[in-house]
Amino acid sequence: MALRIMRLSEVKAVTGLSKTTIYRFEKEGRFPSRVSLGERSVGWFEDDVKHL
Repeated sequence: MALRIMRLSEVKAVTGLSKTTIYRFEKEGRFPSRVSLGERSVGWFEDDVKHL
């Protein structure tokens, strides 16, 4: 089973949350941590986001 990374736009569409809310929840420990994909890009593991 391959790990799939979701970009911010897809995470927003799946969760219905705004970028600001996602980052705030992440800081509060209420949302999975993002992973760095490069210097200016991040993503979230699909399994983490879909199992909230």
